[in-house]
Amino acid sequence: MRNLSVPRLSKWPFLLSDVLLLGLAFLIYTQSRRPMISWELFACALCVLVGASCGAFPFVLEYRVLTRLLVANRIAHASEEIRKLECFAGQVADATAHWQTVQESADKTAQGAREIAERIAAEVKGFNAFLRSASEGEKSALRLEVEKLRRAEHEFLQVLVRMLDHVYALHQAALRSGQPALIEQLGQFQNACRDAARRVGFAPFAAAPAEPFDQQRHQLVDGHAPPPPDATVEETVATGYTFQGRLLRPALVRVSNGNGSAPQSPAAAPGPDPAQSQLPLDPTRTSGPPVA
Repeated sequence: MRNLSVPRLSKWPFLLSDVLLLGLAFLIYTQSRRPMISWELFACALCVLVGASCGAFPFVLEYRVLTRLLVANRIAHASEEIRKLECFAGQVADATAHWQTVQESADKTAQGAREIAERIAAEVKGFNAFLRSASEGEKSALRLEVEKLRRAEHEFLQVLVRMLDHVYALHQAALRSGQPALIEQLGQFQNACRDAARRVGFAPFAAAPAEPFDQQRHQLVDGHAPPPPDATVEETVATGYTFQGRLLRPALVRVSNGNGSAPQSPAAAPGPDPAQSQLPLDPTRTSGPPVA
C-alpha cells in the first residue's frame, strides 16, 4: 500500500472560535440574573453547541479526508492488482497458444515418426525376405556343392580302392611266385602306395592268420554263407579299408573251423580275383569300430 500524505488543516481558527463562543456563553451565564430567562438559556446553549462544533469540525473533516484517501488507495491497489491479473491472463493466453503450437508440432512429429517406423518395418520385412531367399539360394548351392563333393569323394575312394586292390593282388601274386627280389620290390611298392593313401586318412587293413572272425571287420568270400562257430581267419583275399576312422569295406577273408580245416563251398575254390571283384563301397557306412 502506498504511503498516505494526509493534508493538514489549520485548527487554531476553529479552536479560537470554540474558546470565544464558550467564553461568550460563560459571560452570558455570569452576567444574567438568576433565574435565567429563556433567551439567555438559548444563547448559552447555542454558544456551547456552536463552540463544540467548531472544535470538533476540523478533526471530523480530517477523518473524512483520510477515509476517502484510504478508499482511493485501496481502489488504486485493486486496479493495480487487476492490471497484474490482466497481464498474467495475457501470459497464460500466450502460453496456451504456444502449448497448442507445441502440441501440433508434437502431433506432426509423432505422425512422421509413425510413418518412418512403418517404412522401416516394411524395409526390414523386405530385407528379411531377401535374406531368406538369399539364404535358401545359398543353402541350395551349398547342398549342391556338398553333393558334388560327396560324389567326387565317392569316386575318388572307388578309384583308390581299386588301385590298392590291384597292388595287393600283385603282391599276392609275387608271394605265390616265390621270387624274393620281386616280393621285396612289390612289397615296397605296396607300402609306398599305402603310405600315400594314409596321408588323406585312407588306411587299408588285413586280417592276421588265425585271428578270430569278426563280422564287423571281416567278410567271407561267399558272403551268403554263415561263418562256422569259433571260426578263425585262414587267408585274407582282399584288404579292408577305413577312411578317416570310419569303416568303408570289411576285409574279404577265408576262414577255417576250430580244427583248422577250411569249409568247402562251391564259391571257395578257386578264390576270386580281388582286383576284379565288385565289392560294395559305402562311404557313409559307420558300422563297426574304426580301424587304424
